[in-house]
Amino acid sequence: MKLQQLYSYTRKAIDDYKMIEDGDHIAIGISGGKDSLTLLYALAGLRRFYPKKFTLHAITVSMGFEGFSTERIQKLCEELDVPYTVIETEIAPIIFEARKESNPCSLCAKMRKGAFNEKAKELGCNKVAYAHHKDDVIETSLMSLLYEGRYYTFCPVTYWDKMDLTLIRPLIYVEESDIIGFKNAYNLPVEKNPCPFDGYTKREYAKNLVKQLNRENPGAKNRLFHAVTDGLLPDWRKPE
Repeated sequence: MKLQQLYSYTRKAIDDYKMIEDGDHIAIGISGGKDSLTLLYALAGLRRFYPKKFTLHAITVSMGFEGFSTERIQKLCEELDVPYTVIETEIAPIIFEARKESNPCSLCAKMRKGAFNEKAKELGCNKVAYAHHKDDVIETSLMSLLYEGRYYTFCPVTYWDKMDLTLIRPLIYVEESDIIGFKNAYNLPVEKNPCPFDGYTKREYAKNLVKQLNRENPGAKNRLFHAVTDGLLPDWRKPE
């Protein structure tokens, strides 16, 4: 995927769901993975020519794993002229050593989001941007059906009244395969996820199931996505 294509997909999502307004200060969650670094590229570029003016601040929540480095991410942020903050935490030692959690994903996510949101507020941000892409939308809806017995997925825009923050997801029209292509073409400084549970989750199962469904029923993935965007989920209705 070329940079111009990334801008096009991202801008369409932002416009369709009114994600950005004049004066927004947006915190981007940077995990070090390909998705968040692609989002960083997209918003840093759009910031230059999007008609509504906004500012950015990139934030990484360091979990406390040994060997995880943010040096290359820092360099990229400097090249893109985006301020960058690293939050040092002891989340990994707490979860894996102190508590010895056998199913750590939910608690880990809650602790990471808490640290990220608090720092975003401290920095004066009114919005936060997550790097969930089109495949994430589909996989989440499938997981909801399989494990909760309901049809649901996360929303393009969510307002958290307790934090007075608005969450936006500008990559919802971008396929994961395109992000992989972008990562390779632009040599993104991806840091390997050090979590021992990486790749062994229900989401990984859903990802493989979607691939199988699409192989056996060509076009199934796009139809699953359109079931979300054109279906009855109220939070996916495009604003007038």
